[in-house]
Order: sequence, then C-alpha cells, then structure tokens
Amino acid sequence: MQLSEARILIIDDDVDVLSAAKLLLKRHAKAVDIEKNPQKLPFLVTNGDYHLILLDMNFTRDVNSGREGFHWLDRILDINAAAKVIMITAYGDIEMAIRAMKAGATDFVLKPWENDKLLATIAGALEGGATKIAAPAEEKAKDESKKAKAGAETIVASSESIRQVLHTAERVASTDANVLILGENGTGKSQLARHIHQHSKRADKPFVAVDLGALSESLFESELFGHVKGAFTDAKEDRAGRFEEAKGGTIFLDEIGNLTLPLQAKLLTVIQERRVTRVGSNKSINVDIRLICATNSNIEKMVADKTFRQDLLYRINTIELDLPPLRDRPEDISALADYYLKQYSKKYNRPVNDISTALIKKMQQYNWPGNIRELQHAIERAVILSQEKTLQPDDLFLKSSAGQPATATGFDLEDMEKNLIVKALKRFNGNITDAARELGLSRAALYRRMEKYGL
Repeated sequence: MQLSEARILIIDDDVDVLSAAKLLLKRHAKAVDIEKNPQKLPFLVTNGDYHLILLDMNFTRDVNSGREGFHWLDRILDINAAAKVIMITAYGDIEMAIRAMKAGATDFVLKPWENDKLLATIAGALEGGATKIAAPAEEKAKDESKKAKAGAETIVASSESIRQVLHTAERVASTDANVLILGENGTGKSQLARHIHQHSKRADKPFVAVDLGALSESLFESELFGHVKGAFTDAKEDRAGRFEEAKGGTIFLDEIGNLTLPLQAKLLTVIQERRVTRVGSNKSINVDIRLICATNSNIEKMVADKTFRQDLLYRINTIELDLPPLRDRPEDISALADYYLKQYSKKYNRPVNDISTALIKKMQQYNWPGNIRELQHAIERAVILSQEKTLQPDDLFLKSSAGQPATATGFDLEDMEKNLIVKALKRFNGNITDAARELGLSRAALYRRMEKYGL
C-alpha cells in the first residue's frame, strides 16, 4: 500500500509529539488521527479501519520500562493479529527494539525523529501489504493454544526444586482446581501457567493472559467482563471481555496482588458465580473457565494488612505453587543458558554455538535479581553482539551489586557498546551496512550510536 492511501492512528501522551506527527503525516497520508489516551485504543482499532498505528512505548503511569506500550501492543494484536504497529520511544537500545519486534511490532522509531527517516519507516511498513481483518474466534483460540504449547516448552528443569514444582503442576493440571503461582518477577510464572494449561483437558481451548498490573481501574470491568453498545462513550458495538474469550479454556490473571479492594470484590463475585455481566447490560453470561492467578507480592502479608481480601485468596489458591528465584537454583543456570543460546543463535542466524566454562562460572556466581528473564535477555544480547562462536565472560552484560551494568573487564555498558561498534567498523573497513548487520542493528540505529559516541 502507498503512504498516500493510508489511514494512520498515532497514540502518544505528549500533545506536542501528536501535533508534530500529524502536521508531518497529514501532507503524505490519506488520513491521520491522533489520541492522547491509550485506553481508547480498543475502540479506535475496532472501528477505525487503520492501515498503520504509531504507538508510544511509555505512558505517564509507567515512564521508563515500556510496560504499558507492550500491554497496548498486545491488545491491538488481540483485536487484529495482522495490524501494523510502529513503536515510539524517547530512547531505545537493542534490548527494547528486540522486545518490541518479538512482541509483534512491525518496526521501532526513536523520538525526536528525523522526518525523512520516519516517513521511510512508515512507507516500508505499509509496503508489506494491506492489513488483514482480525482472525475469527476459533482461529484465535487455536493460536492461543499454540502459544501456550510454545510457552510450556521453555521450562528447563534441572534442579530438584523446579522438578517438584512441575510434578505438582502436572498432577493439578488434569483437574479444574484454581491455582495461585507465587514468585519474584522473572521466575517464569506465566510459562508455568501455560504449562498447566497445555497439560490440562482444556489444552485445545483458549489460553487468555491478562496483566492486571497494566490494566487501569476505569477499564477493569470492560476489559475483563465486556460491554454492550452504548454503555459509555466510544462503546460503538458489543464486545466480549477476557473471561468470555477464555470460555472452555484457561484465564491467567497475572499480578493479581496489584488490584484495589473494590476491584477485588468485583472479581470475587465472578469467580464465585462463574458468570459475568457486560458493562451496560443486565443479562449475565455463564463462563466455563479454568482460573490461574499469579503475583510477586507477599499475599499473606497483604491479607494481614487488609489490602487483599482473605475470601478472594481462599478462592484463588486451591493449589499454591511457589517458584524459587534463580539464585537459589544455580544448577539450572547452565541448562537455561544453553537453551536460550540455541534459541537465539537460530533466530538471529548467528554462528554462536557454545558457552565457555569461565562464563558459566561467572553466571553461577551472579545473583540474578531479574531471574530467568534477566538471563534470557543477557544471552539474547550476547548472541547478537558476540564476534566469536563461543560466548566469553566479556560478552555478557550483568549488573553489579549497585545495580549498574558491569562486565569482566570493568567497563560499563556504554563503554562496551562503543568498543563493539568500533570493532565492527574496523572489521568491515567502515562499511555501515555490513557492520550494522553484524551488530544486529538497523543502519539508522548504528548511525545514532555512532553520533552518540562521536565515532
């Protein structure tokens, strides 16, 4: 599709960014709509017939991590699996770009942008063809089931503590008992939830994951329970909530400890009755679901502090599974690192195929505050940037006890990135295209880093 024929939607909490983007794009596109409030995205995407969406990665409530941006990207792709979405952020590194692309984004741009580069990025995304309509419900269910299966396969269990958790999980899976998964961030709670679903009688039905930590209070009922046409402004048609989408399958409520007491009361009613009432309707709908919840909070202490309802806890923790942090099972580190090495060397077509003994030792001595997720990202980054077939200690970026990036040489992350860029440029005699490909960057991203480091 040509840019001149495209309808574009821009979502950003910065009014100046919205104005600048619209001013630029309205001269080139058929139509450009802007919106400051991301909570209106589901309605806009459902009814707007957009060919491309520019989505801010960081909104006011979550300034740095990109968490809300990824949440809304997931919601867009839930509505239309073939939607073309370009993520926007004030500053992006390799990890953030990789995460956005891996999550389903079409491309990634930095603000403030260069107008010509932004137009080129949008034109390139549109050249891939017209956006397809959203998949039918049965196709979506199959897709969710495939995702659950893929997630189940990522559980690497060498330590006895994890083997015991998996053994219990698989025994529970064949029942419809409610499960509560506890554990620090990054320990694999969502993977374990998918594992339970995949080993249950509901494995061929939907697995619907909801990040309650990223869900605003004003949208809680609409997102989970659905709404009817005219229930509120922009409710232009009936919409099923996440509980209805999970009918016959599993609904996974992550970060349940983040819910306020009023929302806990609403959720408790639905869990007890297994019935939902869409916003604006008086008719209740039966929902046949398997419930799995997760939290990194000390839920028992929250009950004692009266910030979490005891009756809700009784409902969700028929079976309780506690995932130990990675620092308490160092014997799993080698197997996990090898798993992710194979996964990412294949994905990025890199010749890296081994991990040195020195690096394994270094990894086993590290505390892993981010747990498996941190290890996964560290290996992914190392695979992309390594110049050798075997990963060495210098290839892995870890955090020091003070929380700052550290390597075996004592360089910080920016020093290491600059040195890698210098090495790549020397290796390819200054050829930007070849150096960018070797580093796993776009030409534009490499130019930005060269300018940043004065190269």
